[in-house]
Amino acid sequence: MALLTAIYNFLWGDLFSIPLPGGSSLGVSLLVLILLPAGVYFTLRTRFLPFRLFPEMVRITLANNKKQGAEGLSGVQALIVSTACRVGMGNLVGVVAAISAGGAGAVFWMWLIALLGSSTAFIEATLAQLYKQKDPLYGGWRGGPAYYLHALFAKGKRRSVLAVLFAVSSLVCWCGISQVIGNSISSSFENAFHIPPIWSTVALVAVAAVIVLRRNATVKVLDVVVPLMAACYFFITLAIILLNAEQLPAVFGRIFSEAFGLRQVVSGGLGAVIMNGAKRGLFSNEAGSGSAPCAAAAAHVSHPAKAGLMQALGVFIDTLLICSCTAMVMLLTPASLTEGLEGMDLLQVAMGHHLGTFGVVFIAVVLWLFSFSTFLGVLFYARSNVAYLFGDSWRSQTAYKLLALAMLFVGGLAAYQFVWDLGDVGIAMMTIFNMIALLPLAPKALASLRDYEQNEMKKK
Repeated sequence: MALLTAIYNFLWGDLFSIPLPGGSSLGVSLLVLILLPAGVYFTLRTRFLPFRLFPEMVRITLANNKKQGAEGLSGVQALIVSTACRVGMGNLVGVVAAISAGGAGAVFWMWLIALLGSSTAFIEATLAQLYKQKDPLYGGWRGGPAYYLHALFAKGKRRSVLAVLFAVSSLVCWCGISQVIGNSISSSFENAFHIPPIWSTVALVAVAAVIVLRRNATVKVLDVVVPLMAACYFFITLAIILLNAEQLPAVFGRIFSEAFGLRQVVSGGLGAVIMNGAKRGLFSNEAGSGSAPCAAAAAHVSHPAKAGLMQALGVFIDTLLICSCTAMVMLLTPASLTEGLEGMDLLQVAMGHHLGTFGVVFIAVVLWLFSFSTFLGVLFYARSNVAYLFGDSWRSQTAYKLLALAMLFVGGLAAYQFVWDLGDVGIAMMTIFNMIALLPLAPKALASLRDYEQNEMKKK
């Protein structure tokens, strides 16, 4: 435990602090130090891709990206799988925590980080396409950071050490996430419907098992669940925003004034504003962690850059759309109602203020959908990493699924901090190993982008 705590603090704690006016300081963690400069670098190298090519991202996502008879997922299906994992509990409770700790100004920094992370998401997803392999078990394609790390470092060997470490870290992370998902779902249903955790957990695991233990049911379910849950959440929160439209100028005024405001500098709170928004943006959209490329590699698209552009759009969907909806609901709620509350309790009170009892129930159901789709998504991600470690074996694929289902069950009955920390360490290690490959391989993704712009885009 002591070793895990030390590793956790090194990865997630502040490596150093930068003094700010008013007695505040800006604590910088290792992952922020890695991901933030990388986002800036890739944004510059792609010539501000999120701004230049946003219309193209939308166009190709709305188009039919799968040819008749083609193997693998369509580009949109790969985007749906990655969105299932991005749009999770962090879009609800995580945003609430960022605003609670950093105030309204944290939302601005969350937006800014999403714009930078979009370029990182493009690079890693395009590389996943360039280094993907045939998948003899599930059909179609597979890939991700383990595969482009292998291409970079294996040097003719059967395995690359860094690729193995990434794959192991990812499987550890996703087992930890499974426990968190089980716990969040059982807790929310107990609060909203007074259902004992054992019953909601048994039902959850049974439904999950029916889906994940079948060969290709996961994508079919996500094709239905993800658009449905995202649309329901977006339109209901949009209705709340429109009903309170007269307050919007004041809300946006708070966001921008508190992001740079003199009051935050004087009170010593500017560092908290910046870092809470930055961390929420970085860890909600997952850009750079190496998760989404596992879905991007499975896409059958006419050009590798198309998969990259669609995954870049996924960052916008996660942060600029879904996270922003949560933030607006929070900021449109009187502060007197939420004072002293945190996490899911705070969000349920906010939704209850806007929608009454329906709001509390709605949040419980949405959390169930968000969390359940995340579980399905990470097990889809796990396919390629299990295959890299253990070869093409149904036995190893099924063993990992059973382990994840067991963790889902355990989490529904009790929360073990050790497992939560292990999951956080896993995603931190994934990010480090992934970024080791992204920087030297980035020129290949940039070359693919140039080819796409010079040839594919001219065909329109």
